[in-house]
Amino acid sequence: MKILKIQALRGPNIWSVTRKKLIQMRLDLEELEQRPTNLIPGFRERIEALFPTMYDHRCSEGKPGGFFYRIEKGTWMGHVIEHIALEIQTLAGMETGFGRTRETKTPGIYNVVFSYVEEQVGMYAAEASVRIAEALIEGVEYDLEKDLRKMREIREDVRLGPSTGSLVDEAVARDIPWIRIGRNSLIQLGYGVNQVRFQATITQYTSSIAVDIACNKELTKKMLDDANIPVPKGDICVDEEDLDASIARIGYPLVLKPLDGNHGKGASINVKDRETAVAGLAHAQKYSRKVIVEKFITGYDFRVLVINNQVVAAAQRVPAHVKADGKHSIQELIDKENQDPRRGYGHENVLTEINVDRDTLDLLEKRGYTLETVPTKGEIVYLKSTANLSTGGTSIDVTEMMHPENVFLCERVARIIGLDVCGIDIMARNLTQPLKENGGAILEVNAAPGFRMHLAPAEGLPRNVAAPVIDMLYPPGKPSRIPIIAVTGTNGKTTTTRLIAHMVKNAGFRVGFTTSDGIYVQNHMLDKGDTTGPLSAEFILKDPTVEFAVLETARGGILRSGLGFSRCDIGVITNIAEDHLGLNDINSLDDLARVKSVVAQSIKRDGWAVLNADNPWCVKIGEDLKCNIAYFSMDENNPLIKAHGKKNGIAAVFENGYITIKKGDWKIRIERVTTIPLTMGGKARFMIENVLAAALAGYLQGFRTENIRLSLETFIPSAALTPGRMNIFEFKDYRVMIDFAHNAAGYLGIEEFMSSVDSPLKIGIIAGTGDRRDEDIQECGKIAARMFDHIIIRQEKHLRGRTGQEIIDLLIAGIKEVDKKVPYEVVPKEVEALKHAMGMAQPGTFITALSDVIDNAIEVVQDYQAREAGLK
Repeated sequence: MKILKIQALRGPNIWSVTRKKLIQMRLDLEELEQRPTNLIPGFRERIEALFPTMYDHRCSEGKPGGFFYRIEKGTWMGHVIEHIALEIQTLAGMETGFGRTRETKTPGIYNVVFSYVEEQVGMYAAEASVRIAEALIEGVEYDLEKDLRKMREIREDVRLGPSTGSLVDEAVARDIPWIRIGRNSLIQLGYGVNQVRFQATITQYTSSIAVDIACNKELTKKMLDDANIPVPKGDICVDEEDLDASIARIGYPLVLKPLDGNHGKGASINVKDRETAVAGLAHAQKYSRKVIVEKFITGYDFRVLVINNQVVAAAQRVPAHVKADGKHSIQELIDKENQDPRRGYGHENVLTEINVDRDTLDLLEKRGYTLETVPTKGEIVYLKSTANLSTGGTSIDVTEMMHPENVFLCERVARIIGLDVCGIDIMARNLTQPLKENGGAILEVNAAPGFRMHLAPAEGLPRNVAAPVIDMLYPPGKPSRIPIIAVTGTNGKTTTTRLIAHMVKNAGFRVGFTTSDGIYVQNHMLDKGDTTGPLSAEFILKDPTVEFAVLETARGGILRSGLGFSRCDIGVITNIAEDHLGLNDINSLDDLARVKSVVAQSIKRDGWAVLNADNPWCVKIGEDLKCNIAYFSMDENNPLIKAHGKKNGIAAVFENGYITIKKGDWKIRIERVTTIPLTMGGKARFMIENVLAAALAGYLQGFRTENIRLSLETFIPSAALTPGRMNIFEFKDYRVMIDFAHNAAGYLGIEEFMSSVDSPLKIGIIAGTGDRRDEDIQECGKIAARMFDHIIIRQEKHLRGRTGQEIIDLLIAGIKEVDKKVPYEVVPKEVEALKHAMGMAQPGTFITALSDVIDNAIEVVQDYQAREAGLK
């Protein structure tokens, strides 16, 4: 077998619009195409022995053991690999279960699709599943545990931490979209102007001054002490002389910890002699030159969580420990404790595995123990000096036990320090009595406190502490999304996108939009190039100034990684015509329609699909949609439009020279097409289709008809506003038009327009695109032969696997099939072809450059214009 390609889908895609996180692996089975599983001796037994838990895979049989039944009866290896990839992720602690395997048009080559929890783990699982399958086929031993261990390591390296993950999960539960920024824990919730950000449990509203205060333990203690809040007595030390002075003033027992430390790093507790104190000083100075020395308060370790100045949870933290049984050594007891199913690697489970480190050995040494010691039955042996969950500690929820005075005290502490999310460490006998009565004290105040001890305590009630954070970030009435209009189709996408964006801007919104020539915010180009994929959509949705997004969404991005947004308010499909066929397993118009339909299927339930009623594939897409549907048509008597109107449906039609909105039997005439510049006085019928689609989208969005009319009247086609979309340049004796038409449907639109152009000589400059089918390139040549009097063929770019001469020969074949007498010539370079055409122009000549390199063509023509005007 050979893996041809592995790609990660991250948004709605051709396999599923709801399961956004999928791996798609293109796999060549090679000779195994002729060897289904029932022809591989012993394969069923070997896979069942390696994966007994696969008995739960029901497969298409719909019952336990269904997948093993399919193997016994015979299934292809792509299907087996799909199941292995799912199972090894589950065994590694990332349970997931969606998969699809489909053969392509090429025999033996399959698309194996399966869901993932962590993308990099999913990519690893794709490769590992093929290795495992090959070992099972050959009947050789395979170290499955090695793969599972590696997958867990990858997960721990890339996953969100438990606190960040809980906030994301709570946001998702509330239908708030999110984007991970970078590889760490910086998260954006919401889109555009409605976004908020947080990192771990630091929010964008967290005061930087408050964080600095909390990180400075000396300053924190002084502020609390000044506010009459109980804190332990202490000093700051930098050397042994300072340490001796502090010991003399405070007395034993002591706690030593770095001034700028966190998570218990560098701390030594219950220090009772100078030798241990000196060692503790050295240990703490590994993390901070200045070391806090303070009185050790006896009692239990508590953490109180205050969010938005309200106590939401309290937990007692217990350091990692084992309980002796009088039979086993401490190391054996640790090993036994780590077998608890609640413990796992890193943050994968409720509890973390206990690891032996310097802190552990020091604590044991103080008691005269080693790891081989067998303690007395019932004895509790503590293995860590701090109670952090990340080092194997446990937590007990005590929220309901807090005395009201302690609740008041903690909420006051949070306000004094100024933290919106605040973790307060308390040492006290209990929290059921006021601290001032039981001798307890506030030890530390923490910015970015961890949530895991509250989300999943070892004992007591779990607390959804993420909810109050999301309540704070998105109080009732605050939206998280911005309106999104997505535009797809074969032709007209960019013009329709730009026209809708123009309407949005005129309606008073700050609009961000993506097109095939760049990313824009309020007509300011922020990035240049073909920006119609998911990364470009995300660029707009991450921009904090954008109030409304209009996103051109092309076939390539959908196939490559899915949509860049979870759903849209309105989805427009301009048309579906032959283009890009034969690429990426898209071999027919039905296949292409399936790709384009992803946009329509991602429309929210109460949103609108805007579909071309004159295009049968658009109509077919509408049959399966669950959202509202509105149609546009060049014919108000289109049977679908008439039937839709009888159901009080909404449509846009071209009737009696007008762009008209129909709602049932009512008509709202927006504007006469002859006054809409984009339609070239009504001569460019395909532009009228774009106007219909855009006007209908604007109407459905709630824009006023007068605003739509104004937008249509003020959207002037030009090289600046609509580059490469019927840009006409006037010269003294001739005219030049540059257009991006690059497929048969686009050429037909230009042909229709050219029939209305009065010119004694129509010169066409054409080119082909190498990755199109032979018949598609020839068809462009045929259409060119019908509409031009003289043809110049140029072919310097977009060869895509062919030679330039191959493409030229196909275009010539198309030309000759229609009219062998049409003169043609080959000028390979576009700039030279344009110069040649303008050089042979006669009075009244109309030159049409069907260009796929818009900027070059426009620049050459504008340079000639400037020369003619005497500006150069």
